[in-house]
Amino acid sequence: MESNELSFFKGLFVVSALWNLVGAIFGYFNTAFTFNGFFNRELADPLYYAIYQGAWGTTLVYFIGYSIVAYNPLKHTGIVIVGGIGKVGFAISLLKFYLSGLAGPVVFIVIIGDFIFSILFMYYFFRLYQTKESIL
Repeated sequence: MESNELSFFKGLFVVSALWNLVGAIFGYFNTAFTFNGFFNRELADPLYYAIYQGAWGTTLVYFIGYSIVAYNPLKHTGIVIVGGIGKVGFAISLLKFYLSGLAGPVVFIVIIGDFIFSILFMYYFFRLYQTKESIL
């Protein structure tokens, strides 16, 4: 893989890490506000609060993972596989919530963002394959 393309992927994973950090700041550190913004209802149950905050804690872990990948995109492909699956799964879940009337339109910020990152991650794997780099 050429150095300018490698720089592009490093930048992609820096942006992806920051995307997850912003989400984690809102979701983990301001849990009730984020829940209300997504679902238009109060987050009063302490069990649901802990579960929802824990889900955003996973987003904080993705921030760390994508930061590691940004350091060396040719070495840490497994993190991208797991993170990409998480992005698609989270976006699909939010879309289901929206279509069933449980989530408001603000969730489209996350849905669209995560799908864009998923497409770029697929391109990353396509380029790894084309340049005969190790995927695992």
